[in-house]
Amino acid sequence: MSTEADILKSSRVVAIVGLSSKPDRPSNRVGRYLKRHGYHVIPVNPTEKEVLGEVCYPDLTSIPGPVDIVDIFRRSEDVPPIVEAAIKIKAKVVWMQEGVINEAAANRARQAGLLVVMDRCMRREHIKMRELEGDLSQDED
Repeated sequence: MSTEADILKSSRVVAIVGLSSKPDRPSNRVGRYLKRHGYHVIPVNPTEKEVLGEVCYPDLTSIPGPVDIVDIFRRSEDVPPIVEAAIKIKAKVVWMQEGVINEAAANRARQAGLLVVMDRCMRREHIKMRELEGDLSQDED
């Protein structure tokens, strides 16, 4: 089993940094999918008040409870301070979405004891995991 599948099975709380309220944005599509599949999605975006029916926080350190995965929908060069905040809140995983690659930030997260997934889509990895387990039901999102 892949590391991604292990993470997806053992984690339930996902803070999505850069989650947009616009339904056509990839972050919104991933957030909707994860919510539908039982994850507690916490939006993190300083320009939003509420996304997907959830209170939106301006940054990771404003989230009042524990976070398993910090899912990053930001440009690669914006990742280092997000990783530092993920370390500060004691997240277990830093997940950089497809196209988000920052080796230095990934190494920093690993050194702090966090698992790192880079350049992978959480939604696609979850669908792959479900297919491997024989759950072949189709999803619109």
